[in-house]
Amino acid sequence: MSNTSLVTAFILTGLPHAPGLDALLFGVFLLVYVLTVLGNLLILLVIRVDSHLQTPMYYFLTNLSLIDMWFSTVTVPKMLMTLVSPSGRAISFHSCVAQLYFFHFLGSTECFLYTVMSYDHYLAISYPLRYTRMMSGCSCALLATGTWLSGSLHSAVQTIMTFHLPYCGPNRIQHYFCDAPPILKLACADTSANEMVIFVDIGVVASGCFLLIVLSYVSIVCSILRIHTSEGRHRAFQTCASHCIVVLCFFGPGLFIYLRPGSRDALDGVVAVFYTTLTPLFNPVVYTLRNKEVKKALLKLKNGSVLAQGE
Repeated sequence: MSNTSLVTAFILTGLPHAPGLDALLFGVFLLVYVLTVLGNLLILLVIRVDSHLQTPMYYFLTNLSLIDMWFSTVTVPKMLMTLVSPSGRAISFHSCVAQLYFFHFLGSTECFLYTVMSYDHYLAISYPLRYTRMMSGCSCALLATGTWLSGSLHSAVQTIMTFHLPYCGPNRIQHYFCDAPPILKLACADTSANEMVIFVDIGVVASGCFLLIVLSYVSIVCSILRIHTSEGRHRAFQTCASHCIVVLCFFGPGLFIYLRPGSRDALDGVVAVFYTTLTPLFNPVVYTLRNKEVKKALLKLKNGSVLAQGE
């Protein structure tokens, strides 16, 4: 990072909204954040206490819940502060660096994790007899560790490319959190090379992961069509449906913001709400409402707590 930077703090303009909606938006996003944290904590608790859920799929779902809680915490509390008072819009230079790093770290890790989860579904459906051996505990740990390390490396590139530039003039970021595209607009230097690197880097990661997921599901569909019983086909489709929903909710807005020419500050801010705020909430909801095993585990957990209270 450059030592010539004269900017010691940035001002976040916040989420674009009509005047007078601060209190309403604060209440809505606070509720969403609380539900996100509680929902993901509940998923973690259920998987931890139910022995039937000690499988590779739920091991990766545990990682996803951890990412979602952290991912939401990186952006939403600061957004809530911008809605409370004008002073809440200020963010120090180093806090901005940290926010951008963790945002891209968790976002890219989630991207890689979705890819690993699609590969896990592919093995479970296409090679059911060899699945346990192929996705052993060691294999799961290595795959999960690889997603976290890859996300960290990807984010380090984004952060270094963004903040090695000098920032000596305007300090108003047209966003509700520190992200590379709006920050680069404030740099006192040519940013064309940075923008190209970010575009290619994110493009390769996001498009590559999405392509691998699509290829996995093409293979999965082919394998499902070879299943003889309608009950077996339905169960296989049900297993993959939840993952498909959250993948589309995550990749759609992200690809829209980072992989299109030009930038529209207000529109980018609104679209970013989907994958920074709503997708972390969708994951526990989708995996709870569409997953019979998780619903059974929740009922068992509820009945167990009731019995404990009765005793």
